[in-house]
Amino acid sequence: MSHHSLAREFNRSEVSKVVPVSGNPPETEPYQRLRAGGFADWRLAVGGLVARPYAFSLAELKRMPVRSQITHQACEEGWSFIAEWTGVPLSYVLNLVGVSPKAKYVASFPYDEAWDSLDLADAFHPQTFLAYGLNGEDLPTHHGAPIRLRVARQLGYKSVKYLSHITVTDNLKNIGTGKGSSELDYGYSWYAGI
Repeated sequence: MSHHSLAREFNRSEVSKVVPVSGNPPETEPYQRLRAGGFADWRLAVGGLVARPYAFSLAELKRMPVRSQITHQACEEGWSFIAEWTGVPLSYVLNLVGVSPKAKYVASFPYDEAWDSLDLADAFHPQTFLAYGLNGEDLPTHHGAPIRLRVARQLGYKSVKYLSHITVTDNLKNIGTGKGSSELDYGYSWYAGI
């Protein structure tokens, strides 16, 4: 799966001066409580069709191999920009939990309703990662703190913000409306490649 095409990466001099924000942080009680505590008690639960389900703390994720990339965040609604993202490859985390051979998709859920999913090829792609940094700083709240998914080869809505848990599954029929994304109800496509 590592031989798929890569999204273009840019030089640091090309990073956008303005990094627009799409939407406000979740107003749910769990998210607001975690945010007030500086995300010290936050955990990213990874489960489903895995051998070793686990809930990772932010500190644990930051001790894993670090990846940075300067890529274009493309958005159909105009929230596009070039930024440097820092985090851990999603493939590294998935390998730690041991993805089942039956698995076909990775579904990502935030503390609000805007969930989405990827097929395994994009989940294991070297430019897909769990981002905890933006332009050399911790990920700001409005950009998805403490962790967001970053999918460089797809439109921005596939890069789910405010992650709470990830589920590895063999089908998407029993999740949400069964279409693979909450965004399909608003007219977006499931595969949002750029």
